[in-house]
Amino acid sequence: MLSLTTRFKIILSVLAVVLLTGSFILYNRSAGTPDDKNEILLKALMQGLSTGHYKPEKVDDAFSKKVFNLYLDRLDYNKKFLLASDVQKLRKYETALDDELREGSYEFFNLSADLIDKRMEESQAYYKEILAKPFDFTKDETVELDGEKLTFAKDVPALKEEWRKQLKYQTLTRLADIKEEQEKALAKDSTAEKKTLEEMEKEARAKVLKSYDELYERLSKVNRDDRRSIFINSITNVYDPHTGYFPPKDKDNFDIAFTGRLEGIGASLQEKDGQIKVMEIVPGSPSYLQGDLKPGDAIQKVAQGDNEPVLIEGMRIDDAIQLIRGKKGTEVRLTVKKPDGSTKVIPIIRDVIVLEDTYAQSAMIDDKAKIGYIKLPGFYADFENNGAPSSAEDVKREIAKLKTAGMQGLVLDLRNNGGGSLADAIEMGGLFIDKGPVVQVKTAAGKAIVLDDRDPQVQYGGPLVILVNSNSASASEILAAAMQDYNRAVIMGTPTYGKGTVQQFFELDDALPSQFDAYKPFGALKLTTQKFYRINGGTTQLRGVTPDIILPDLYSQLEFGEKEQDYPLPFDEITPANYKPWPVTKLNIPQIKAESRAHIAQNDSFNLIKESAERLKKQSDNTVRSLQLTKYMAEERQNEAEAKRYEEAQKDVPVLDVVRLPQDVKAIGTDTAQLARNKEFLKSLQKDIYVEEAVSVIENSLL
Repeated sequence: MLSLTTRFKIILSVLAVVLLTGSFILYNRSAGTPDDKNEILLKALMQGLSTGHYKPEKVDDAFSKKVFNLYLDRLDYNKKFLLASDVQKLRKYETALDDELREGSYEFFNLSADLIDKRMEESQAYYKEILAKPFDFTKDETVELDGEKLTFAKDVPALKEEWRKQLKYQTLTRLADIKEEQEKALAKDSTAEKKTLEEMEKEARAKVLKSYDELYERLSKVNRDDRRSIFINSITNVYDPHTGYFPPKDKDNFDIAFTGRLEGIGASLQEKDGQIKVMEIVPGSPSYLQGDLKPGDAIQKVAQGDNEPVLIEGMRIDDAIQLIRGKKGTEVRLTVKKPDGSTKVIPIIRDVIVLEDTYAQSAMIDDKAKIGYIKLPGFYADFENNGAPSSAEDVKREIAKLKTAGMQGLVLDLRNNGGGSLADAIEMGGLFIDKGPVVQVKTAAGKAIVLDDRDPQVQYGGPLVILVNSNSASASEILAAAMQDYNRAVIMGTPTYGKGTVQQFFELDDALPSQFDAYKPFGALKLTTQKFYRINGGTTQLRGVTPDIILPDLYSQLEFGEKEQDYPLPFDEITPANYKPWPVTKLNIPQIKAESRAHIAQNDSFNLIKESAERLKKQSDNTVRSLQLTKYMAEERQNEAEAKRYEEAQKDVPVLDVVRLPQDVKAIGTDTAQLARNKEFLKSLQKDIYVEEAVSVIENSLL
């Protein structure tokens, strides 16, 4: 049977014959023109998508409308540039894009690029004119901050009015900060400098002007190929959110785009709806250790240490990456918009990723019983190097150590574990069951393949709780789902992310034959080629894994996960695999749920989390902000007071008795860096109310 990569090459080779023998004989030319290359690229991508994708789309008028709307959102999400009349010009192509794609035509794209370039150039005069005059912050007016809720301005005066409000809001936020800093300084020292409100307003306005001057300097570097990539990815993302085109760049920038990894802070970013969003935090990285930056955060500004922040709205993602990256030991301050709509400044000291913190770690919780705890940040493996760390082997080793120390129950923590090695997920499942299926994998063309654990040895057969949250994805979902289907473990936490698909990268240069060498490089296509299915026949796609016991979570009422992406693949079911529930410990899930629910209801911390989740939901829904200084500052102080109340309450939670095993303490030795990380690990675990509830379930319901 031919591999998918081989089939992909054959597909594009067939396409090459069509291109080379069509109405234009491109290969007869000594060198390809950019227009020829772009036409070849579009046709090659469409052919690859239609034949290689897990669920190919029918390219018709309905498809055209989806591409049009997705592209329009990305072209001007905040509706700061285009007029309603511009959108009407573009809308003539709303149902014609399918025809253009078949022909390899860029007529619509070229019109859209010309329009946005023209309107961006015109808008430079808007912000300079508006910021030349003082704002009146006594006037009672509001601004809408959610671009999705705005409409395109009917004319230039209406557009300039929207610009005025947005610029006034940005000046207001800076003015409030300057005023608050002055109040704090005067509280400490009555002789500190005291500026008038007019002076502070002028300073705030100057900062906004500087930010916009720098922003437009960067926007001037956005070229036609950058916009073309946005257009092409609006096409690929109609297939699903994980299928995408990666244009050719120099190696450093290509590697950044390919992996999404940022040296310096350890975050994976994605450009979405005109915003740069955090998709994943790398375990063991500075962001991971700092703790405030989370998936779903939108980065708005980047500052180097105490320097003035730089606006990154509308910036190319590789340019934003260059601002965020930096030398080890230096500070970067990220101003992020949280999913609840609040804004937070997060200081992160750049550093290398601490590999030890990406690996499995264990501890013993000494409560009514001895409960083992294993934290697994990711499903890591290195197939290239023998003897390299493997998450399955590491968890196996930690279990053995905990068993020797007298473990009576185990908590496996998969929270914020974004997945990784499928092989390790299968092997890890085998640590808790005798041989049997763990997951099913299906391509579009073939029937499902059942992937089994074939080792009859059970490493640990005692009481087991697995903790998950909305950032648990992929391999984490596979393991949690399998243990749930076997009735082997109690799954606790919040519903998982819901990604049940597999992607592969294809280099277009490798796939297209030598006749096209004059036009290369073409870049790469990332295709969704497979789907994961649970052994019970359902998929984790969209629905994720619903815990047996759902625990209150600060962000539980906010929209997050695969289901919130544009055009995700649907949930479906296949024939269940042949498996038998775990016979040793027969879990009475309804009874365990009832006991845990009663325990949670009496927990003040969980009740406060529920209150805070409702507050954050209201903040998220309320995207209209006052432009009156006194009202704005009152709202901010109320939000800060609520947040502080939550933080203070978290300090009063019961402290678990947690210790590292003697061999781990010995391995840490006198290394100051490892001692500091170990102290932080134990400190966070001691006051983790989710782990405390997991321990309670084991002690009260499973032992």
